[in-house]
Order: sequence, then C-alpha cells, then structure tokens
Amino acid sequence: MQSDTLLHIANFSTLFLCMVLKFPQIFVLMRAKSTTGVSLNSLLLELIGFIVFVTYQMYYDYPPPTYLEYPILIAQDVLLLLLILRYNGSLRQSLIYAALLVGGWRLLTVERWIIDLAMSMCTFISAASKFAQLQCLWRSKDAGQVSALTWAMATYTCMARIYTTTVTTGDMQVLVRFIAMTLLNMWVLLTVVYYQKRRRSIKKDE
Repeated sequence: MQSDTLLHIANFSTLFLCMVLKFPQIFVLMRAKSTTGVSLNSLLLELIGFIVFVTYQMYYDYPPPTYLEYPILIAQDVLLLLLILRYNGSLRQSLIYAALLVGGWRLLTVERWIIDLAMSMCTFISAASKFAQLQCLWRSKDAGQVSALTWAMATYTCMARIYTTTVTTGDMQVLVRFIAMTLLNMWVLLTVVYYQKRRRSIKKDE
C-alpha cells in the first residue's frame, strides 16, 4: 500500500513538474532575447533522445504514467528550439529540423530492430546532450541565460523515474538511462550555479 502511494506521488509529481519544466528557461530567453550559454546542439540531442524514448515506451505498451511527461517535454523543447533559432536569426532552418525530426520518428517504428537499436543508443544521445551543454558553459565561462531552476527540476524528475522504473517495468536499459541522466543533470546544475555565482561576484567587485 505504501509502495503504491509512493509510486503515485512519484508519477504525479514528475508529470506536474514536466508540465512546467522548460518554462523558466523559456521565460529567461524571452526576457533577455539572447541565447548566451544555451547550447543549440544540446537541445537538438535532447529532443532526439526524448523522441526515441517515448516511441520505445509506446511501441512496447509500457504503462502510460511512466512516460506521459515526454510528449509535454517534446512540445516545450520544440518551443525552445524555435526561440533559439529566432534569436540566433536562423528561424528559416526550423522547417529543415522539423522534416528531419518527423522523418526520423516515422523511421523508428518501421522495424522492431530499429527501435531496439535506437533505444540502446538513447542513453548515449541524451548524455551527449548534457555534455554539449557543459561544453557550452565551459567555453563561455558564463551561465548567461541558462535557467538553474529548469535543471534542478530535470534532476528531480530523473530521480523520481529511477524509482518508478524499478517498481514497475524493471527495464534495465531505461533504468541505466535515468541514473546517467540524474548524474549528468546534477553536473550541469552545479556548473550553472557556479558560473551564476561567479558572475554575481564579478559584478559586485566592479
């Protein structure tokens, strides 16, 4: 009974946070009209990882509560992508990205081995997205318009999914992915907080 309660709390808290997870980042970009510190490559890789993951879960008829947040996250990532392209002056490229993402998504379910192969690479794709964001931060040495709140919520949701996966499907591929994403999200979060504090310290000295 207690296990069921914890599972419901983990599922619904994750779903609720994911409904607003990208909003802090979206609002920061809209206010600043600048993409300093935000990696386009990281966002594209994350979007690919999300599409592969939710397609895999749906293909194998996993319980909807274990992946329901991903369509919401995909929609928010698409909005973020459009904002980044707009502020970078590359909005016309959005049609190319849309065609590639939709075409890739359709290809995933053509054969079973394709979705299985894509899922086996999903953790590496998602990890690459985090490293792309870290590289962007290390290169600029400025968290710029990166939202620490978004990364904090992402860390929590991955931690919650470690628990829900363990007590429901027990899928090792999915479990490994969430453990890796929790650690990498935390790394990005700490890096963002470090550079934001550093920036404030420099402004005070000036």
